[in-house]
Amino acid sequence: MSQTKLLIIGGVTGLAVVVLLLFLVLGSFGGGVQQQVTLQFWGTFDDLSFYNSAISAFQKVYPNVKIIYKSFPFEDYEKELVNSFAAGTGPDIWLMHNTWLPKHADKIQPLPQEVLKGEKNPLFTIKDFQDQFLDVTLADLTQNSQIYALPIYVDTLGLYYNKDLFNTAGIASPPATWDEFNNDVKKLTTIDQRGNIVKSGAAIGTAENINRSTDILMLLMLQSGVQMTDSAHRSATFSQQVGGQNVGETALQYYTSFADPAKSVYTWNGQQHYSIDAFTEGNVAMMFNYSHQIATLRSKSARFNFGIAPVPQITGTPVAVNFANYWAPTVSKQSANPVVAWKFLVYLSSTQGATSYVNASDRPSARRDLIEQQKIDPDLGVFAVQALSARSWYQIDNSAIETIFAEMIDNVNFGRMSARDALEAVESEVNVLMTRAQGGSF
Repeated sequence: MSQTKLLIIGGVTGLAVVVLLLFLVLGSFGGGVQQQVTLQFWGTFDDLSFYNSAISAFQKVYPNVKIIYKSFPFEDYEKELVNSFAAGTGPDIWLMHNTWLPKHADKIQPLPQEVLKGEKNPLFTIKDFQDQFLDVTLADLTQNSQIYALPIYVDTLGLYYNKDLFNTAGIASPPATWDEFNNDVKKLTTIDQRGNIVKSGAAIGTAENINRSTDILMLLMLQSGVQMTDSAHRSATFSQQVGGQNVGETALQYYTSFADPAKSVYTWNGQQHYSIDAFTEGNVAMMFNYSHQIATLRSKSARFNFGIAPVPQITGTPVAVNFANYWAPTVSKQSANPVVAWKFLVYLSSTQGATSYVNASDRPSARRDLIEQQKIDPDLGVFAVQALSARSWYQIDNSAIETIFAEMIDNVNFGRMSARDALEAVESEVNVLMTRAQGGSF
C-alpha cells in the first residue's frame, strides 16, 4: 500500500478548515437542507472506509442528511441495480462503470441544470468539468452538454514486471515500446525440448487465463489507431482500414502471436496458470493490470520483488495512448432527493473530497490538480501520469462485448478463423447489439 498521502491545498488537514472549504464549495449550490434526508449509495469494489471522511465532512454542513453506503459483489452488482430500478427501490446514488452510459443513461438524473440558473457563480458547468477532470471522463460521463456522473478516480492498465527475472536476464529496465517488449519476451521465455513453456516472458495472447485480456487487446487496437465505432456511435468499425492499413487485424494478429508456437515471440498458452497467480509464483516475468492489483500481489507475497512501468507504446508514435477502467458515482432518476444527492457528489469529486477518497482507496485521481501530487507516489505515479492520456470507447454493452472479444481471441488461437474473418465476425455481432439499442437514450 502506498505510503504517500495527498494533502489538501497547501498541506491543510484540519477538520475545521475542511468544513470551511466545504461551505465555500457548496455555498453557491443553493441553501441548506431543512428536512431529514436519507441517501442510499450503492457501489462495488469500494469499501465504506473510502467514503467515511467525505461523508463526515458533508454531514457537518448538512446534519439533516444521512448517507448509507452498501457494497455489492461485482458479479451481482449490475443485476441488483437493474432489478431494484425496475421495482422502484433503487438507490439515490450509485457507482457506474465508465462504459455504462450508453446502456444505463435512462436510469440517471443528470446534474440538474435548473439548480444552476440564476447563480452568480454557477457551481459546475461542462467547462468546469473539462478544466478539472481528465479528458477521458469528459467523453465517458457527459453527453449533449449534460453531466451524468462526476469522477473520483481513473485507473489504467500498467505493466507489472518481476525485477528478479529481469535482473537475471540482464535486462536493466522495463520495455518502453512494443519492439522492446518483443525483444524482452524472447530473452525472458524458457521453453524445454518438448515445447513446454517453463518460464513465460509475459502473460499475453490468450483470453480465459489472462486477467483483463480483452482490455489488453482493446488497448492495442486503440494504440494502433482503430476507430472502434463511427462518429455517430451507430455501428462498429473494427475492421475498417485506417490510412490504408488494416490496423484492427494487425492488432489482433499481434496479440495472438504470443500464443502461437510458430512465432518467435511465443511465450504463453492456455495451459499456463491464471496470469495473476503465474506472476506471483514467479513463472511469468510481465503482466498487464490495474493499480488495484498492487494490494493483491502484496497480500499474496509480501517479499515479491516487482516493479510497475507504463504500458509500452508503438515505436515512433508521438501521442501516448492508455486504456481507462474506472467507476464514477451518479444519481438515480428515481431518487426523491436528486439535488441533495448531487450536492454530495459535487463535494466528493472536489479537491477536498477526492483527496480523502484517493488517500483511503490508494487509487489514481481523476482530478488534474491531484495528479500533479500523485506523480511522485512510488506506487501510483505511473498510473497517475498514464491517466492523462487514457482512452476508452463507446461500448453499447460492455459485458456482452467482453464475451464477444474473448471468443474472437479463441477463434484465432484455435485456428477456427483467420484474424480478418474473426474481426469481421465480431464487428457484425457488435453491430447487432448496437442496432437493437437504436432508439434508446442517444
